[in-house]
Amino acid sequence: MRKRVISMLLISMACVWLAGCGNTSSADDSKTESTTVQEQTNQTSGEDQTAGEDQTTGEDQTTGADQTTAAGTTASGEETAQTEAVRQDEAEKRVAKDGAEMQTEDKSMPTRIPMEGGTKINMYFGDTLITGVLNDSETAQALIEKLPVEQHVNRYSHDFCGITEDLPYKEEEVHYGWLNGDIDYAINAPYFTILFEDEDVSEQYGDQVNIGVITTPLSEIAALEGSYDVRIELAEQ
Repeated sequence: MRKRVISMLLISMACVWLAGCGNTSSADDSKTESTTVQEQTNQTSGEDQTAGEDQTTGEDQTTGADQTTAAGTTASGEETAQTEAVRQDEAEKRVAKDGAEMQTEDKSMPTRIPMEGGTKINMYFGDTLITGVLNDSETAQALIEKLPVEQHVNRYSHDFCGITEDLPYKEEEVHYGWLNGDIDYAINAPYFTILFEDEDVSEQYGDQVNIGVITTPLSEIAALEGSYDVRIELAEQ
């Protein structure tokens, strides 16, 4: 009887001990599995976050590239428009030699060849006579109707010039520059002017309307100094 009781006690203790190990093992396993799941979750979360960051960074870079491309396209478009505007201005820029009959062999004489059948005039700078021919432009014809007139002029580096009365002109006859010996009407003041040198650098000056050309050697007018009240009258035709 006593032996049976002891045996039963030993069997009960063994069962309790085995049950405890099982629980401990199950808890550890659960803890391990939980830890593993957590690590996998963290790893997945980290990968998702990295992927999200990479995607966002890629999108930002793409957006930046798109913005840069757009800015570059805009700048390029503006430059193209400016270039086209300059080309158009140059294409529309009329200069003194356009359509002019010229001679370049005798540098002592005016470059422009007088208009055949034009109106001959005499211009008296004191005792010096400077002859010329006016063309058939509207401006020249308006001046011819006023002759004889007295025109005050002053000597400058490349011309004799003075303020005159308003004369009519056509926009298509307004040009840049002059040819040596030209008689011009400058619309910006207005001025009556006789230009005797510097034709090579003259295209920087605008607002010129050619009304004729002198027919005496350039040196004769270039030799004059000071101011004059020039008498302009019709010559014998």
